[in-house]
Amino acid sequence: MKFLTLHEMAKQARQNLARGEWDYLIGGADTESALRRNRHGVDSWVFRPRILNDVSSVQCESQLLGTPLRIPVVMPPIGSIQAFAPEGGEAVAQAVQDFGILQILSSVCTPDFVTVAQRVPGPRIYQLYLVGDQSWMDDTIAQAIDSGYTGFCLTADTQVYSRRERDIIKRYVPASGRVAGGGDFQYQASMTWDTVAHVKKKFDIPLIVKGVNVGEDAKRCVDMGVDVVYISNHGGRQLDHTRSCIDALPEVVAAVAGAVPVLVDGGFMRGADVVKALCLGADAVGMGRFEGLAMAAGGRAALVKALEILEHEIKTTMALAGANSLDQLTPELLERTLPITPAHVLSAFPLLEETGY
Repeated sequence: MKFLTLHEMAKQARQNLARGEWDYLIGGADTESALRRNRHGVDSWVFRPRILNDVSSVQCESQLLGTPLRIPVVMPPIGSIQAFAPEGGEAVAQAVQDFGILQILSSVCTPDFVTVAQRVPGPRIYQLYLVGDQSWMDDTIAQAIDSGYTGFCLTADTQVYSRRERDIIKRYVPASGRVAGGGDFQYQASMTWDTVAHVKKKFDIPLIVKGVNVGEDAKRCVDMGVDVVYISNHGGRQLDHTRSCIDALPEVVAAVAGAVPVLVDGGFMRGADVVKALCLGADAVGMGRFEGLAMAAGGRAALVKALEILEHEIKTTMALAGANSLDQLTPELLERTLPITPAHVLSAFPLLEETGY
């Protein structure tokens, strides 16, 4: 199918996936309020567009950790991305290389991180869950560096595996859930600030801490030499009843005070969503469910097409808001209001119902 809209991809993804994989993709923890709140937060910010600015050329290129980004977006780690397309993390690696952004590869997806690096050489960040002691972690980081990874990401909001009732009801256990259900996942619960200090002292690789939600933790990350602060509530899939990530963004940006880049994910599905995050101070936006939907719709080629559509949406939004470059995206272009539609995981695609979803 020749996709022209993200709506079409979301619809195709639903048609392609069995119920277990679909619910794993769109579901959250417990009551799923954190999942819905992420989208509610994004929808609660609206534009205050400026007119009569020259937007004949709109530039949205950026960079992260020295890697050029065609758009200020990264593909975040998805533990069971192979549930949506059999090529898994390798296909994502190929797609983002084809398009020109950066991938954060999960430690619990397939193929393994060494194989992906061999088959798709290039800049890439490796995300690790601790399923071994400090010696195991050190060996894994060293192997990632030897394999050419240009950044290392610790996920800090997965101390224990959450209760995802959509999956539990169907007795569905994704590959990442099987890892989390193992006894060795207890090491993830033992991770502390000392772990961060150890990685920074021992290894010469940029460190990202993913799962930040408050300014105090962001400031501590900066003080400890963390290279990128990553705001995330795991897409509403871990602690339920958290505030939306976009609402945590201004507080974290203020705490970081420009010292390091700030990434954010959680409910961002469209180009306008990305622009909102950039206005509030994010340096790049992670789009996990966007990634999963595109992969389920058609693998590598569909993800490249989704990113092309996203780029068009970003540039169109910027032009209509009166900005021709990223440095013109400021908080003054936004204000808070009440969303006009109920928030849910796919509320960014209101035409789904009209197109037979």
